[in-house]
Amino acid sequence: MPDPAVPPTPAVPLAALLAREDLALRRIAGPSDPALVIHAAHTSEMSDPYPYLLGGELLLTAGVHIPAAADTGAYFDAYVSRIVAAGGAALGFGLAPVHDTVPPALVAACDRHGLPLLEVPPQTPFTAVARAVWQLLARARLAELRRVSEAQQSLAAAAARPDPVPSVLRQLAQRLGGRATLYGPEGTGIASAGREPDPAVRDALAELTEVVRPSGPGTPTSATHATADTHLAAYALGSGFVLALATPGREPGDHTIASVAAVLLTLLTGEQHSGSGATRTAALVRLLLGGTAEEVAPLLGECGTWFVVHACPNDLRDRPAPGARGTARPAAGPAHPPDIVATTALGAALGSPLIDPAGDIVQLLVPADREPAPHPGWTLGVSAPAPAEQLPAAAAQASRALARARATRAPLVRHGTRAGLDALVPREEAEAHARALLGPLAEHPALAETLRTWLSLHGSWDRTAVALSVHRNTVRQRIARCARLLDAELDDPDVRMELWFALRQR
Repeated sequence: MPDPAVPPTPAVPLAALLAREDLALRRIAGPSDPALVIHAAHTSEMSDPYPYLLGGELLLTAGVHIPAAADTGAYFDAYVSRIVAAGGAALGFGLAPVHDTVPPALVAACDRHGLPLLEVPPQTPFTAVARAVWQLLARARLAELRRVSEAQQSLAAAAARPDPVPSVLRQLAQRLGGRATLYGPEGTGIASAGREPDPAVRDALAELTEVVRPSGPGTPTSATHATADTHLAAYALGSGFVLALATPGREPGDHTIASVAAVLLTLLTGEQHSGSGATRTAALVRLLLGGTAEEVAPLLGECGTWFVVHACPNDLRDRPAPGARGTARPAAGPAHPPDIVATTALGAALGSPLIDPAGDIVQLLVPADREPAPHPGWTLGVSAPAPAEQLPAAAAQASRALARARATRAPLVRHGTRAGLDALVPREEAEAHARALLGPLAEHPALAETLRTWLSLHGSWDRTAVALSVHRNTVRQRIARCARLLDAELDDPDVRMELWFALRQR
């Protein structure tokens, strides 16, 4: 028979139920250990209640199932043994109307198998006993929720202290009444709090941490082990860190409290404390001290080239252009900036922590070996792969790709990387031709950008207005002015092709 699984709910001491004067229950057999607890009350008149018990119940019976002509000693021995095998916590026998007294053979069987036997007087219905159990369970559950809530608050306060990691460990050890240890990626204890366990327990805890340490796709995130008088648990925190606990017992709310501490410690020991986070901090310091992009690039990772990704939340993408359709122009700035949690999730999905929320646009650097893919809720513009010294140009590519994605409502637009006709013309000559052709627009960058966007969207007034967040009439006026300054017929496809070629060289 499998071992019974006691429900993971707050337990009620059996002594608390016996203390209820309105029930008048009396223990007449079995152990009187004050640590005995029950998890539920169940009534059954089955001769074999084993299939109907989950474990931890107070089983109530009036003895209807007891046969009249049988060896009551053998019957009760089998009956009680099945209750114990099912994990029953106690047996309550009701007097009247079937039996005036508790059968002596039942009393002897309960003493023999160590099952507490309660006498339920005639004036106490089983429903009153069950209601009392559920009332005590509700109080215990409320107390447990209060304990968990207070622990969560104290752990959050500890995480905000100047020494957050030791403070969280101290609070966790205090709340669980045991030992809390943080193991580093190398498997050595970094910090700990609480009473020191026995050497054997300490060794077993160190072995348990190896179970959750990353070793492959099937590695569990948590593991537990129970010894004679100590409960062990280990939680993987990421970056190779592990939280390990040794507690004298395991209450229903302990896992929740430990999980909160694990989340906090994951944040505290996350990438900003890991090797990669330290090198990125070094990259920032080097830039601030005058370092070049070529010097800083190796600190950002092994990948030498990057995608620049510009992202916009769809709720901002779908807003009408300012002043469109007769609406009043709103104040400058986005309606609301991207949510920091959603922004972090986007970076995690694209595989990069290098994120810069800039207004209503999020900029990301993604290693070139991780091809950016569409992400729900976001509109993305992706540059061509670029080395560190060309990232500013790649950012301009990502910006134009995002404008096109917003205008066409595409989830992702990539900057074209195929070799075109411009590859056939020497770069110096192409740039000189572009400067000469676009000279009249040199002092009007807004006109040049409008012309570029309008040409990229095949002359669509509405899509250009959306991409530039201006009114469609503004687009018409700017394109008309471009035509006058350039003295060009913009309806001519040859003219458009030449202008597009020149704009690509700027």
